[in-house]
Amino acid sequence: MRRQRRIIGVFGSGTESHEEWVIPLARWIAEAGFDLLTGAGGGVMSAAAGAFVAVEGRRGAAIGIIPGTVGADGRYQPRPGYPNTDIELPIYTHLPLSGEQGTDPMSRNHINVLTPHALVALPGGAGTAAEAALALRYGKPLILHGPLEAFRRFPAEAERTTSLERVTEFLLAATR
Repeated sequence: MRRQRRIIGVFGSGTESHEEWVIPLARWIAEAGFDLLTGAGGGVMSAAAGAFVAVEGRRGAAIGIIPGTVGADGRYQPRPGYPNTDIELPIYTHLPLSGEQGTDPMSRNHINVLTPHALVALPGGAGTAAEAALALRYGKPLILHGPLEAFRRFPAEAERTTSLERVTEFLLAATR
């Protein structure tokens, strides 16, 4: 019997990397044998992918969901700056919306949330909060990791922690 690959989604700010939170997390995800999925942009997404691919001997892949548009001429164009250089498996979408429009059906956030087996949200803005809301809507396992004050705009029912140990326990339980 073939075993399904296990994917962990990591989301957060597209501009701030929050390296003190994301680098140990991404390394653990790689060392534990999971695949990593991000939105493939800058900030947390780039820091997570970079730390993940730097782990020697890992089995997983760095997957990125790429926002894009299709012009009047029918040509596809990814959003500038996407994917970041550490994405190994880019998945290109025609879905252009993000940020405040992150729960809209034309946002790639739905794919970001529905694809992984479990999700970790780090500090971020409206787009990250939208992904957290979608995870709860779709019943996906979600934990928020970082300074607790960074998650004031996030759904109250989402678990918050500053502990990497708690995050790893959560992920292992959610992916069994």
